[in-house]
Amino acid sequence: MTREDFMRRAIALSREHMDAGHGGPFGAVVVKDGEIVGEGWNEVTSANDPTAHAEVMAIRAACKRLNTFDLRGAEIYTSCEPCPMCLGAIYWARLDHVYYANTRTDAAEIDFDDEQLYEEIAAPMADRAILMTRLLAEEAAAVFDSWRRKPDKKAY
Repeated sequence: MTREDFMRRAIALSREHMDAGHGGPFGAVVVKDGEIVGEGWNEVTSANDPTAHAEVMAIRAACKRLNTFDLRGAEIYTSCEPCPMCLGAIYWARLDHVYYANTRTDAAEIDFDDEQLYEEIAAPMADRAILMTRLLAEEAAAVFDSWRRKPDKKAY
């Protein structure tokens, strides 16, 4: 299969599942060694899960299939430029390449505007729309100290 074939599959997933009422018009596939190892589509409204974006769902499927949390050597094809959450998931999964079709500007034109999220992430904590307050730092630090010393931890 070609890159265009993988992207066509992501686009087909976006249309199929949008038409079926599963969520917004977004689809994604994760590809490793020339094979689709994970597919996902937007399930936000059907699963009542705001994190159920196509890219996240495709990453989850690929990780489950490959029995790993590390997708180095894989790439993702997504019908739209990833939002900040999905981009974070892509980095955490360590995917090598992102191919996308629609842009975030295209998404904003159909009322999927992520610009506020991009601005919030860049803003100092004190200036964000959602209040962030630190509590029990010393107690939480003790757990981090235990992790630091844990001899059998699996680093990621």
